[in-house]
Amino acid sequence: MSVRTPDPDPDWSSEQPPQRSVNPGWLSDIELAEARGRLPLLYVEAIPVRVDGLGQVTEVGALLRANAVGEITRTIVSGRVMYGETLRDALFRHLEKDLGPMAFPQLPASPVPFTVAEYFPLPGVSAFTDDRQHAVSLAYVVPVTGTCEPRQDALEITWMTPAEASSDAIVSEMEGGRGTLVRQALASVGALR
Repeated sequence: MSVRTPDPDPDWSSEQPPQRSVNPGWLSDIELAEARGRLPLLYVEAIPVRVDGLGQVTEVGALLRANAVGEITRTIVSGRVMYGETLRDALFRHLEKDLGPMAFPQLPASPVPFTVAEYFPLPGVSAFTDDRQHAVSLAYVVPVTGTCEPRQDALEITWMTPAEASSDAIVSEMEGGRGTLVRQALASVGALR
């Protein structure tokens, strides 16, 4: 016996169902703009860290990027969760996309994030802003053990001590309030002193 949704069966006039997209989780640019204007989107974010033998955070990675207006800013690993994709798969995909295939991230055993960040297009609603959309982000601290070679639009990754990463100077360079997220991440693992 199978359990189904109450949606009606499609009315296929031929024996073959209609062709589906190769990757139905992706939206076209137009569909994405429409979705961003109508509902919050789900994201995962990762603060890459290096840990010692006892699991204590020794370094925090911050990506250097040029934003849409050409300013150089710092950020963390971040990206959308696709339809039908598990949180673990989305997290791994974005870590590999931003840090390279040899980063060897150690994903958490539990998909429970250290916090949930809510980004709004209007400043002042929360500590986090994204002028494109309303987004809900599940945030994780993820140890990486390999060599990080940023890809996509990241220029480089800078490794800092937890004190440096949480300093006012670095926090102010992070876009959208992500410096606050880095401080929350470090506090969640006991790395802020």
